[in-house]
Amino acid sequence: MSHDVTRPRIGIIGTGAIGGFYGVMLARAGFDVHFLLRSEFAAVTQHGLRVDSAVFGELTLNPVQAYSCAADMPLCDWLLVGAKATSNAELAPAIAQAAAPGAKVLVLQNGLGVEDSLRSRLPDSLHLLGGLCFVCAHRTAPGIVAHQAFGAVSLGYHSGPANDAAGQLAWVEEGANLLRSTGLDAHAMPNLQLARWQKLVWNIPYNGLSALLQASTTPLMTDPQSRELIQALMAEVVQGAQACGHVLPDGFADHLFAVTEKMPDYRPSMYHDFHERRPLELEAIYAVPLAAAAQAGCDMPRVRMLYQVLAFINTRNS
Repeated sequence: MSHDVTRPRIGIIGTGAIGGFYGVMLARAGFDVHFLLRSEFAAVTQHGLRVDSAVFGELTLNPVQAYSCAADMPLCDWLLVGAKATSNAELAPAIAQAAAPGAKVLVLQNGLGVEDSLRSRLPDSLHLLGGLCFVCAHRTAPGIVAHQAFGAVSLGYHSGPANDAAGQLAWVEEGANLLRSTGLDAHAMPNLQLARWQKLVWNIPYNGLSALLQASTTPLMTDPQSRELIQALMAEVVQGAQACGHVLPDGFADHLFAVTEKMPDYRPSMYHDFHERRPLELEAIYAVPLAAAAQAGCDMPRVRMLYQVLAFINTRNS
């Protein structure tokens, strides 16, 4: 099959909830999408990929262009990294192997500094971008993703051959347009670090508390004590961002809090990771932001305490 340059070839590295959802949406929009899988390879080759979406209905992709080894994949113009930040060191060789010359690598991961851990392990010729997914999605079985709500992505440029702001924004816009063509929202952000801090305002309270208290968002938003704690944690993250030079829009935390109140009951990724005894993403979501804020002279005591308690349960759980 000849490669259509106007429709970039897309590779999904790590086909869990995030990779599965965005990959199926892109394939459904007519893109040539290739999926790298580990544990779920057999299930997906047999039964395909399915997204049970409250927004788009039941979406099935079968057959799937699925691979268990990056060396078998065709070279891709865009690579979407949907795996957890905890596995970045081992993912780098697969990304480098599946990347076409000058490819764009979009890291769809939570936390701060996740691109830094990949950058040093990737060729300088690759563009590295970060993407923050505002989506309620989780795996329910091998090759099956439940999508409850949302799907917007905020994208920003991290590093690579584009060294001026206009060139960087052009690639970010191209990535945003790819995602928009699926019917989802996507925002090109001129400052990736600001976008990452904005997402931390949600992730730091809800991910950590869901794992620690074994509760989904609705009970956390119903109890007056946990509501107060969420708002206090959010306020600390806003201060931390500000200390690092990232001024968030006025009322940003209140906006996220209000959005979560109207959301369907949701179990964040850390809740699932704890249940399935996977390592929690504590480095990217807690340790790196705490260190960055501390270096800027800002202490986030509640966030630090949450991190310390999570580190304890993470060690016990593994």
